[in-house]
Amino acid sequence: MAEPTDPLTPSSPMGPTQAAPSSKDLVHPRRELFEHGLLPIPKLIFSDPTQTLIPLKQKLLQQSSNYRVDSPTIAHSLQISIHHATLLLDTLDSVLPSVNPNPAENDAVGVHVFDLILFLYIQSYKKLLPRTHKDSAAVTDVWPSTSAFDGYLSALSPLQLVRSNSRRFMPSQADEEAHQLSYLQKHLANILSLLAEPVEGEGDESLVLTMDRFEHLGLLIQFGDKGSGGNSLSQVSPFFANSDPDMPDVPVPAAQVHDWLLQNIASALEYISERTSSKESGPANASDQDVAMTDACAVKVTTGARGTSFVEGISKSSYIKHASDIKSSSIKVLNCQDSAIYILAPLRYATVYGCSDATIVLGAVGKAVRIEHCERVHVIVAAKRICIANCRECVFFLGVNQRPLVIGDNHKLQVAPYNTFYSQLEEHMNEVGILPTVNRWDEPLALGMVDHHDSLSHPAGVSDVQAESATRVDPDQFTNFVIPNWLGGDSTGSTENNPFLLPDAYMASQLRNQKNLGEIRQLLREAPLEESRKKELSSALHVYFKDWLYASGNIRQLYCLLGE
Repeated sequence: MAEPTDPLTPSSPMGPTQAAPSSKDLVHPRRELFEHGLLPIPKLIFSDPTQTLIPLKQKLLQQSSNYRVDSPTIAHSLQISIHHATLLLDTLDSVLPSVNPNPAENDAVGVHVFDLILFLYIQSYKKLLPRTHKDSAAVTDVWPSTSAFDGYLSALSPLQLVRSNSRRFMPSQADEEAHQLSYLQKHLANILSLLAEPVEGEGDESLVLTMDRFEHLGLLIQFGDKGSGGNSLSQVSPFFANSDPDMPDVPVPAAQVHDWLLQNIASALEYISERTSSKESGPANASDQDVAMTDACAVKVTTGARGTSFVEGISKSSYIKHASDIKSSSIKVLNCQDSAIYILAPLRYATVYGCSDATIVLGAVGKAVRIEHCERVHVIVAAKRICIANCRECVFFLGVNQRPLVIGDNHKLQVAPYNTFYSQLEEHMNEVGILPTVNRWDEPLALGMVDHHDSLSHPAGVSDVQAESATRVDPDQFTNFVIPNWLGGDSTGSTENNPFLLPDAYMASQLRNQKNLGEIRQLLREAPLEESRKKELSSALHVYFKDWLYASGNIRQLYCLLGE
């Protein structure tokens, strides 16, 4: 579809005879909210959100200080545990468009009541399911069939994604965005009623929105591709764009805001539909992330229109990306296998999906990381928070400021303290607000095995089953992961060691291993062996080392050397 020569600004009404705007002018759902902000806690999912949240809003406003509430107030009002209330507060903070300059003070600062109410409303959202595979019987042997989600997981297993080219059956970025917009379109009147204030009047004039209340919609939607880096929501609206900051803003009838947003959503949905249709009827564009991939085995390294970088389909190889290479604040690593992947950069969001038998190093992620549908993957990351969903036989080496969240159907997960560094790591951590003095790697919080945000029917009683948690890696099995200097990028950084302090047991094991290694080297140097016996010993050591490389998964690190 050709773009208009004079693009319409989002503050202009969109009439039916006007050309559709370009993507940078459209309204978009904030994907971060839908991808990182949904919690499978049954008490937070309401059959009738409006009827539940209107009295809850009034109750919270009465208990709030400057419109903000802390986790004890949230726990009492929602009748949930303090652990779940803290998780709710931290999760909401991770998907807010603004950046909290004092992340360690979340609970003291609290969360704004209207942000909380909108966040709770969105918990009723149902995710878009993958399309049915045309030959599901052919892939049933790929994923172990011991899950309550046999049909679902077999359709999403990482090995099947690569072997059967089923990426085309997964929802595309455009599919998901259209689904999220349609949800907002359907629920917009209810959402606005939660933000609006009643005034004297009748009909459509009885509810109004102030500019401050209107701004809270920025949790749900954004205009253009820059997101929170662009103008505030009120400045792209026709209602408050020219407001004098020194003068009280004039409230706007909620009905007018409703009509304007519906027009924008309808235009965005039309644009997505026309663009998808043109892509399906025309030649495939390898760099287009908003249509289904044509070949899941081909390497895809692109930056999408919405500013997310994609690393997809890497197999038996290595991939390195530094801060200077990344033009976006979020990254998605999709459907990679038998590889070593290094993303040595500061990020806001990161997603690892459908990967198998890989080592993935993520630099510093200041908002949230999500690892989903992976098997036999080693993930090394310094992050504010991490969510692990539906993974098997994975090991996570974490420097994380909040409790790791474990949800869904998981098996044989392990967690360990952070075990690497590169020269710019501390600089990147400071940039995105990660504290090296706080590491809660060993406090995983397991929620339910069923994701209440999908539309599947589940066996009776499974909804109450707790997800399998993660066990700690034995200190004797803990090793440092060395990022080669020639992969570290700019060597001007000041980081020379792991910035996270190792627990005593792991530090003692590390020192013991170093001592044993030194003693073995000394014995080998001093051993009175004939030349032929030395060769036999050397050969045996190489065999054992090779076996260890394969058994531990460290063989993947050698792919980087092969790539050179």
